[in-house]
Amino acid sequence: MALFLDSGDLDDAREAASFGFIHGVTTNPTLLARAGHNDPRPVLEELSRLFQGPVFHQLIGHTTEELLEEAPEYLAIAPNIGLKIMCTIEGLRASSRLSDQANILITSVFLPSQALIAAETGANYVVPYVNRITRLTGSGPQVVAEMSAVLAGTTCEILSASIKSPNEAVETVIAGAQHLSMPLDVIKAMVESDLTQQALEAFDASRNA
Repeated sequence: MALFLDSGDLDDAREAASFGFIHGVTTNPTLLARAGHNDPRPVLEELSRLFQGPVFHQLIGHTTEELLEEAPEYLAIAPNIGLKIMCTIEGLRASSRLSDQANILITSVFLPSQALIAAETGANYVVPYVNRITRLTGSGPQVVAEMSAVLAGTTCEILSASIKSPNEAVETVIAGAQHLSMPLDVIKAMVESDLTQQALEAFDASRNA
């Protein structure tokens, strides 16, 4: 089980890294643009220093040739840079060519059948968007459970994203996801509890009585 930060914001990344329990990072062009980054390379350089685990950068090419041409530039940044590739025929073809030289994460996986094919390309992870699947089709955790079943016996693992609440995170892990990628606010919400704060205050009060 590993927790990833889903963000392109370096301030969020520095805070998450300080916790000591966040394994790596997933980014995409939207998250990077939202954080004001036009060039992903300096961001990836810092993220790769902040985290020991994989830092996944999403390639933007649409054809297999574009993806294969784009990949080496980012893999050269640091040993822990991984490649995030969309679940299309072109993307899966690229994954089958790159999986022996890079950590591959197939993203935007909405169907168990897509997860099964991604595993066949040698991808290390598939990313279902749990909350988005729930909004579009009814139950993100149920789809994760089906993906877990079809991936049993393979080396491909589920790294779920689009997690909007602590309850959704727990339901997704119970359904079979091995890993979660979440925004900083959801990570912090998983830890914070009014009941824990009350217990802390009661403990302090008893010590000072």
